[in-house]
Formats: sequence, C-alpha cells, structure tokens
Amino acid sequence: MQRNIKIKYNGGAAMMILVLFFVFISLTILVGVVNPTVREYKIASDNLKSKQTYFLAESGMEDVLYRLRNSKQTNETETLVLGDSQVVTSITNITGNQKEIISLGDIDSIQRKLKIRVDTGVGASFSYGILAGNGGLSMDNGSKIEGSVYANGSIIGSGEITGSATSANSPALNSNQSNGTGIPDYDVTFGKTDGAQDFAQSFEVSTTGLLNKIQLYIKKVETPADITVRIVADSNGSPSTTTLTSSILTSSSLSINYGYIDVPFTTHIQLLSGTTYWFVLDTITDSREYYKIGADSNGYADGTGKIGIYSSNWSDTIPGSLDSFFSIYLGGVTGFIDGVTVGTYPMVPGNTYANAVNNVVVKGINYCKTGSNNTDGDRHPRDCDTSREDPVQVAMPISEQNIQDWKDLVTAQGDPVIVGNKNVSSSTSLGPQKITGNLTVIGNGTVLTMDGTLWIQGDLLVDNNAKIKLNSLYKSYEGVIIVDGTITIDNNANFEGSGTTGSYVLAVSTSDSSSAIILSNNAGAVMLYAANGTIDVLNNGTAKALTGHYIHLSNNAIIEYEEGITNANFSSGPSGTWNVQSWREVE
Repeated sequence: MQRNIKIKYNGGAAMMILVLFFVFISLTILVGVVNPTVREYKIASDNLKSKQTYFLAESGMEDVLYRLRNSKQTNETETLVLGDSQVVTSITNITGNQKEIISLGDIDSIQRKLKIRVDTGVGASFSYGILAGNGGLSMDNGSKIEGSVYANGSIIGSGEITGSATSANSPALNSNQSNGTGIPDYDVTFGKTDGAQDFAQSFEVSTTGLLNKIQLYIKKVETPADITVRIVADSNGSPSTTTLTSSILTSSSLSINYGYIDVPFTTHIQLLSGTTYWFVLDTITDSREYYKIGADSNGYADGTGKIGIYSSNWSDTIPGSLDSFFSIYLGGVTGFIDGVTVGTYPMVPGNTYANAVNNVVVKGINYCKTGSNNTDGDRHPRDCDTSREDPVQVAMPISEQNIQDWKDLVTAQGDPVIVGNKNVSSSTSLGPQKITGNLTVIGNGTVLTMDGTLWIQGDLLVDNNAKIKLNSLYKSYEGVIIVDGTITIDNNANFEGSGTTGSYVLAVSTSDSSSAIILSNNAGAVMLYAANGTIDVLNNGTAKALTGHYIHLSNNAIIEYEEGITNANFSSGPSGTWNVQSWREVE
C-alpha cells in the first residue's frame, strides 16, 4: 500500500525565533557591558598618556636645564625623542641673566606644556673700569685706568684714563620729600591683574629744583618684567599721559624681600614748588609674577597713591588713601673734571663729559658747559662742545637687597657657621659659609679655594703672597665675598677666577669707612665694590674693576678693565649657575 508523507517546512520557526531572540538579548547585554568597559579603558589610557606626556615634558625641561647648568651646547629649540613620542623645548632670552623655557610633550596628540623661568642669581653690568659714587675719583701721579670712568661726583688729579671720563651732577644728600619708615602697614600689589597693572603716587616738592632720583621701598614676587618709572604731571587728580622723564628699574636689581632701591633718571627736569607731580610704576601683568610696594594710610599729606593702567584709568588703592614709602631727591653738585689726561686709546680717543672741565688733556671731544686751560696734548685748545646736556647719575650695579639675598642664601644653604675668627694658614676650601668674626688668609703661598659665597661679618685680610681663587666648577661665572667690615689686600696677594676666561672674584665691603677697601700691589682677577665707603688703591696696586662711594688711586696704581666684565653673572655656588625662579604647567 502506498503511503503519502506530508512534510512540514515551518516546523522549527519558533525555535529559531527563540534562539535569535536569545542571541539579540545576549548581544545587547554584552554591548551594555563592553561599552562602559571600553570607555573606561580609553579614559584610563588617555589619563596614563596624559601623565606620561607630563613626565615627558618634564624630561625635556630637565634636559635643557642640565645643559644650561653645565655649560653644554643648547640651541633655541631642542627636540628629545623617546620611542614614538617626542618633547620640544624652546628657550627665550629675557635678559642677560634670565631665560624662559617652554617644554611641550606629545604622545598620540595628547599634549601638555610646562614653562619655567631661570636666572643666574644676580646679574650686574660693570660697564666701566671705575664707577665712583658721590665721593668721586682722585688720581695721583702715574696712576692709570685702562678703560672708561663714570663718576657721580668729581674726577680730579693727574692720572691717565685711556677711555672716556664722565662726571655727573650728584644728588643732594637729603631728600626733599619722603614718606614711610620701618615695616609698612600695607602692601600695594601691582603688575598682577589688569585692574592693578600700574601704581602711581602724587607728590609736591617744597622748593623748585632739578629732579635727580627717587627712592622706593619695593619687592618682587618671582621674576616679573622690568618697570618703567615715569615722572608725569597731574591731570585732574590723576597722572597725565605725558612723560616728563623716565628710567628703567630692572627686576634683577630687586629682591623677594623688601628693600630700598634708587632710581636715577636719564634727564634732569625742573620740578616747581607747590605743583603736583606723580611718579608712575609702569609694567606688564602676570598672574604669578608681580610687585609689591610698601605703604601706610594717610602718611603723606601732599599726595596719595593710586592703582590702574598708565594712559588709561586710575582708581583708589584698597583700602583707600594709601601712600607708598618713597623719597624724592633734588639738586646736587654739578660734576667737574680737573687735571687728568683723558682718551689715549690710539684708535678711538675718549671724550670728557661734565658740566665743568678744567686743566685737562683730552684727545677726543670735550663736552662741557664751562671750561678753561684744556688742550689736546699738542698745545691745541679743546674748547667746550656744549651740544650735550650734563651727565646724569647712574645707579650702582649691585643693590643693597642683592647683597642681602646673597647673605640669606648663605644662611639657608651654607655649611655650618664658623663662630669667631677664622685663620687660614694652609691651603683649604670654604663655602658657602658664614663667619661671624674676621677671616685672615695667612701668606707664604696659602691658597683659599672658594666653593661658594663667603659672608664675613668682621674684616677680611689677605696677607702677603696669599691667594684666593674660585673652584673650577664656577666655569665662566663670578664668585662673591661679602664683608661687613673692611677688606685689606696686602702686597703680592692674588685673586684668581675659575680658570675659565671671564671668571673673577667680586669682593664686597658694606662698610662706610674711609678705609673700606685697601689694596696694595698685585691683586689680579678681582673686582672691588664698596658702595658706601672708600676704596684706596696704593702704589702699584692692580685690579679689574672698582666701584665705590669714593675711589683714590695712588702713584702708579693701575686698573685694567676687561670687556668680559661688562655683563657679570654671579652664581650661588659652583653647581648653581642657573636657578629656577618659577615652574608651572601652562596647558
């Protein structure tokens, strides 16, 4: 019998639908689980790369800083490659002793950027063989300065100056106007935000006279830009936009601690009694690098302080009616040059610059307002060329606060303090070190090697045939000895740099004594600095540069200025040539 079998073709449909539904649900669950996991993984991966990029940027920064500190070749742009990643650093010179370094790290287009600013501690410009203060310069027979001279007082005597000689009009010993003593009650911040970019203080002088300089009680936060100090007239109770005279106050001359700083002006202007004037401290803004000036409330009856933007608008200080700590100096003795020979460089004869020049042999041009008995050395008269204004006072290259910073650094980082006197009778090394008494380097070939800055609270005596030199790690930088008492350098005592060209020892006396520094013959690679006292160079004494309130050169004393001193940089020690002032992430 034949059977017919009927086949059902849709018999598994329900099962297939069930399986597909199960697969769909499983996939949905799986995607729901995987997506957050992938997202978290990507976030974690990006976070890791971000951290790696930051450390990469730091590596590039540290590489460049290492190169700077060890005097290795460093280009304006450096690229450091690590595997598939790279960091690019760029170096910008801000001033001779300040640099800004930006380091950009990049890993798979994830970038982070760092910026630091470094400086060499203190930078100073020694542009003259001799820079004399208000006491001026006196030269005896046979004395010679191989270089130029600038004096804020007179230049007299019978010696020879191979370069130019300038005698500026010195300021009055007492200020005409002043405000503030002791610790200020308030800090007025400026150069930090647009609303407080600049500071201004109004004042009136009691007598009509020529403005010479102002003095400010000011400090900095980190390393801000320089300040343009302007003297302007009054405009309806605020500073006008017309500058009468101006000067640049460099950031490097200030400290992070309060201190008084002199600001001489490029031209002398006459201030009228009973007339309101303003000095304006004009700078640029930075959220982290700015200035503070000390102030009190209603301390000065003839003026007031304001904050704002020069050439724009001004507002009252917060709190109101604050007056800054300042002094205004007028007048002073007009400069004069008498008796010396000036300008014996064979190729470019030097000139004289002073209000009055008398009895001078000058090979170049004789710039003066009055003069008599001046010749070119060949019986030809050198009459006054009146085309230039009288020279103006220049500031000392190192401020009192710079010196205090060196002292603070020795206190913070130096070796244990030596209490009492220290006698060095055999060759040894010192520094950075503070000595509460005197330091004597005894002669007969004894060598004292400076490993860092020395601060001597007593006197310094460098005996006959003794030597002070810098550690070779100083390289091309200068080392500093600060002496609160007097400095005596005996016959044949010698100073040496690190062995690298352009390295010198700077010996500083803070004493106001008439014998702050006494130098006998043969001193070598030393620069002497006594802004408050007298430097006396005895017969046949030699040095590289002198800066002092009053300087006297005895018979046959020689100052041999070298061009390498023009921009001197000082480090805190052999390994501290470039110091980090600020370090932050900018992106």
